Amino acid sequence: MKASRPYCRSVLSTLLAGSVLASQTAAVYAQTAPVLQPPVPGSPAAADASTPPAARAIRAITVVGNQRLEADTVRSYAQLRVGQIYSRATLDAALRNLSETELFADFQITDNDGALVIQVTENPVINRVILEGNSRLKEDKIRPELRLAPRQIYTRSRVRADVARIIELYKRQGRYAATVEPQLVRLDQNRVDIVFEIHEGDRSRVRQINIIGNEAFSDGDLKDEMATKERRLTTILSSNTTYDPDRLAYDQQKLRQFYLTNGYADFRVVSAVAELTSDRQDFIITYVVEEGERYRFGPVSVDSQLRDFTPETLQTQLPMAEGDWYNAKMVEDTVERLQEIAGLLGYAFAEVRPRFTRNRETRTMGIVFQVQESPRAYVERVDVDGNTLTQDKVIRREFRLNEGDAFNSFLVRRSQDRINSLGYFQENLEIGQEPGTTPDRVVLTTSVEEKATGELSLSAGFSSIENFILQGSIRQRNFRGLGQTVSASVNYSSYSKSIELGFTEPYVFDRNISVAGSIYRRDLNSFNFINNNRQTTFQQVTTGLTVQAGVPLTEYMSLLLRYSLNYDDVTLDRATYFFNGQCDPLIAGRYLCDALGTRTTSMLGFSLIYDDRDNRIRPTRGQSAVLSVDVAGLGGSVRYIRARANASKHQRLFGNFILSAYAEGGYIQPLGNNSNTAGADRVRLTDRFFLGEPQMRGFDIRGVGPRVIRYTAVDLTDTAAPVVGEERNTTVDDALGGRAYYQGRLEVDLPLGSGARELGLRPSVFMDVGAVFNVRQPTLTSLATFRDPVDGNYKTLCRNQTTGATELGTRPTGATSGEFNVCPTGFGGIRPFDERFFGDTISPRLSVGIGVNWNSPFGPFRIDLARALLREPGDDTKLFTFNVGTQF
Repeated sequence: MKASRPYCRSVLSTLLAGSVLASQTAAVYAQTAPVLQPPVPGSPAAADASTPPAARAIRAITVVGNQRLEADTVRSYAQLRVGQIYSRATLDAALRNLSETELFADFQITDNDGALVIQVTENPVINRVILEGNSRLKEDKIRPELRLAPRQIYTRSRVRADVARIIELYKRQGRYAATVEPQLVRLDQNRVDIVFEIHEGDRSRVRQINIIGNEAFSDGDLKDEMATKERRLTTILSSNTTYDPDRLAYDQQKLRQFYLTNGYADFRVVSAVAELTSDRQDFIITYVVEEGERYRFGPVSVDSQLRDFTPETLQTQLPMAEGDWYNAKMVEDTVERLQEIAGLLGYAFAEVRPRFTRNRETRTMGIVFQVQESPRAYVERVDVDGNTLTQDKVIRREFRLNEGDAFNSFLVRRSQDRINSLGYFQENLEIGQEPGTTPDRVVLTTSVEEKATGELSLSAGFSSIENFILQGSIRQRNFRGLGQTVSASVNYSSYSKSIELGFTEPYVFDRNISVAGSIYRRDLNSFNFINNNRQTTFQQVTTGLTVQAGVPLTEYMSLLLRYSLNYDDVTLDRATYFFNGQCDPLIAGRYLCDALGTRTTSMLGFSLIYDDRDNRIRPTRGQSAVLSVDVAGLGGSVRYIRARANASKHQRLFGNFILSAYAEGGYIQPLGNNSNTAGADRVRLTDRFFLGEPQMRGFDIRGVGPRVIRYTAVDLTDTAAPVVGEERNTTVDDALGGRAYYQGRLEVDLPLGSGARELGLRPSVFMDVGAVFNVRQPTLTSLATFRDPVDGNYKTLCRNQTTGATELGTRPTGATSGEFNVCPTGFGGIRPFDERFFGDTISPRLSVGIGVNWNSPFGPFRIDLARALLREPGDDTKLFTFNVGTQF
């Protein structure tokens, strides 16, 4: 009997994160066959013991132990075939091939004189992949990074790779102390569960930043330039105290930029090392820098090879002068400025290269801005892609350049701003410039990413102005992909109700003429305060329609014409404010009685608009101005001329700080007498201007301007010398508005980190100023109305409930002191009160504060904290306001 020669390689199974679950496989013996192990490199004894016999051919190959894999598949992995001449090296190579597949937990080859037996134990199949201990990173963040999945073959290398991926995810969060321990749970049918036990640890913060080699600037100055901040009490809420390798590289660039801006042309960061503390909780970052010498600008000139670019003309565009401290940022800005000027003249690909001449002895940096020769370019074509809903013409009509036009970088930027202002596509859309078929041709490319333009809103909320609010609206800003806007809205609150339908066509018959129209019904309940409680005064129901058309006059100026027809019905609660079927001035006030009635307003107007803002929705630069004039009196019962003007300016201060300045004002001039009462103002109460929340934060709604305050808390202990109580919670406050107003606002948007921006948070600080004024003082009811000229005492005014006849009250029978508050039978009594007129002054009111806009999951939210610094007697201030569920 011939002895068999087994060749085996035992594989250690289930090696996980340093833990080895060893499995030893015994060699296969045939009767008395010797065991031959694979050679161990560098071991002569092993080499002698494994000297192979003479080469022979493979007679048969048998595969045993396989469950899922076919025998032919295993043979193909081993790269052995019947008839092949083999040796010990051939079998060793076959073992290596099987190992590289990572499909087997154990395998060996037994040689029976050319009859080879490949015995394998297959790796198990993964049943589940389980994550345990992860709370800071949810499973939906981790699982997409894992390569292991159910029904896959388990391999140790994949487990190691997934462990590394999980740890890397935690490092991106700044958790360098995180550890992952994989565990293997064996199941029946050769299946396993993989469990990743995660120990997240705390965030690794930056404990300290050391800077070595700086002399010109202090550590504090340099740390201020870095995005990474040290962990301190003042930075407890900042996310920049966590260690981030990408931020470390960014900080090195910020340091270099800071030094180059301040003239240190030779500055360099020698090294930047982040060391993890022994407790693996914090990092200590150390920068080693070389500042070098500080340079000044040497001779600065322009060398132009373009025909329209004369060096003398361009020299005036240079912001630097010889002898100024060198500033690398100024050089970059100058290059961009010269390229922009070249683009204005049609040189799309003009290249400006600054040539530096460094003089180390005099420490000066001479610069020649070389404007390379370039052909004047023309627009070969305009390519638009990515729009699936929006029609091409909607985008192309916003381009200020067409095929065949001379290239102009200013018009390219203007086209870009106009497309961004549509609000149909991604923010910060850019128009690319690519070379055309010839050097003097340029192709303008625009790749758009459409976003949802339909809005369906169903919300409920609470407002400090209107209390409980219900709102429903639907609007499509890009109807049928034609840029049309259709809208419908319904609003309901304790003090206002409205329904409105609207439609806008921005380009009628593909001409640059816009047409819009709306029909509406609005029900407004005005109110005043009695003892700090809101009480409805008059109700105004308006039903009407508006149509308008706009035409452009220039690139930035347009004219808007409009016509509106309104039917108004103003009423008061008859049970409260009427006496004998008439409005009672003693209860409602003559100014409210004057506002009652129905009237029709037929009004024609226009607006002259200038607007060069980069984005009409959320501008960051540019300005706008609007002059509006409306004339009421083309029919109807109301006649006046109303003029308004407003302007805004937006500018980026530094970084992402955006300054916005607003100013507006208006005046209304009556044409004839629109009043119901002689002696009243000729402009009705409901047509006047009002000012307060939300236009002027820091003041209550209609809290600024002319008003009548009725003081009802009159102390009649001494009936001959009454004392009027002026506590605000015992008064009735009615705002009257005015014919004229002005208003201004300065607001700075404060930048936040990416996380806060994703949440929709937009904080700002602001200053509001304004006033409303110029109204005829109404006839008031004063304490003198209640004074008896006979004895000089102030008495209750008694009024006959049938005839309206009045007389003064008396004391109770037998009383010699106390109030005169007894009325005859059939009479009603009105206790003495005093009305005073306040606020009709042009003097400014001023408030400052901070506010936050938040696009919350339950609707838009606006909160303002404002304090009135300048106010006039009678003004109604308010410190805190908020709105939920309404648009801001």
